Amino acid sequence: MAEGRERLLLPASRVERWFENFESRHGGAAYDTVGGGLRALAADGSTAVARLPFDQEYGGVPLPSALVGAVTAPERWGVLLVRKGGFAVARLTGGTLQEHKVGQRHVQGRTKAGGQSQQRFARRRDNQARAAYEAAADHAARVLGARLDALVVGGDRGAVDAVLDDPRLAGVAGARTSRWLPVADPRRSVLDAAVADACAVAVEVVNAA
Repeated sequence: MAEGRERLLLPASRVERWFENFESRHGGAAYDTVGGGLRALAADGSTAVARLPFDQEYGGVPLPSALVGAVTAPERWGVLLVRKGGFAVARLTGGTLQEHKVGQRHVQGRTKAGGQSQQRFARRRDNQARAAYEAAADHAARVLGARLDALVVGGDRGAVDAVLDDPRLAGVAGARTSRWLPVADPRRSVLDAAVADACAVAVEVVNAA
């Protein structure tokens, strides 16, 4: 039977309980730190590696409670979510939302038409997407400002890249973290969930055969 791998995002408040359950399921566990994360080595060979948000590295006491104590949000950070036809952007100070904007722009779906009709439709769709990304960049530049300590992004990778290519966002694009948030079309509720996921502890589990 092959090993099972899963990835989780856990609020700091749930981390200790989660590791208690991990130990119960797998016959106990020993802890160490490796590669900037906290690793649990279970008696049955399963492993779980927890990593701090915002690409922070952990090298403290190898216990879940100590890892939880190290979870902090940057002084000034942001979230940018972009998909075709929609965006959400927020600027935060620590855990406090300072400013945000959610917006939609119409971008047509795909068509089965062929020939010149297909080409005209593709050009119109590309123009609509470009206008949507420009609008997203306008609001992102205003909300995020010129400098961030961290930027967490998600949505559609091509759309996010297109927005961050805007010269006005050069100062914040360099603060982009490695965490990717695969969100649905951005709405306020999606943005709120993304902010929580940005602050969460990432856990990668490998269940032994």
